[in-house]
Amino acid sequence: MKTAQDEHEMGSHARSSGEVHTATRDKEATRQRLLDAAEQVFAEKGYYATGVDDIIHASASSKGGFYFHFPKGKQAIFLALIDALVPKLAAAVDRAISTETDPMAQLDAALRMALETFSRHRRLSKILLVEAVGLGRGLDEKLMRTRGYFAGMIQHYLDNAVLAGLLPPCDTVTISWAWFGAINELVVRWLVSAEPARLEEVLPTLRGLLLRSVGAPVPLETPETREKVQE
Repeated sequence: MKTAQDEHEMGSHARSSGEVHTATRDKEATRQRLLDAAEQVFAEKGYYATGVDDIIHASASSKGGFYFHFPKGKQAIFLALIDALVPKLAAAVDRAISTETDPMAQLDAALRMALETFSRHRRLSKILLVEAVGLGRGLDEKLMRTRGYFAGMIQHYLDNAVLAGLLPPCDTVTISWAWFGAINELVVRWLVSAEPARLEEVLPTLRGLLLRSVGAPVPLETPETREKVQE
């Protein structure tokens, strides 16, 4: 049978647990608010012109709150933003290929989703592909690892196509980096010059160029594929 003391202790524990949960949720909300503000400010002003105070002001946070989450300052939150794009792209690609069983169809879906993800997350894409270039050894190494992750995704689907006999044996490592380089240049052009008006417009030409580079047949464009690009 519960005593008054037991009930008092249980109530105190529940209040304590609730307070901890609320505090954790508030900290996570503050961190996300800082990241959202940093994404906006970095994309608008560039890395060098952005100061920590700009991010604090845009996020309506305090300096103490900023340094609690990012004690190493501007570089730390910049690296966190770079990390944010990778899982978004990976998750989008996984969703795109989940219904595809043919390795070439998977490769095609991965290419389409890569362009769509860069387009959908324009500010993060600008940070990753434009602002992050040439910022010093630490950031350069991080950027190289991130690009290597993207190239590795491409290589995975190329390897599957080779194993299935849909592509001739080839140097998939070099090809995957060359493919990512082509995608990177087109995305950067779009980010800097806004040409074309919609990034997805380059997909048919890019797909044909990349597939022909490995001796693969280029599927004919259909109303269904055009609709996917225009969505």
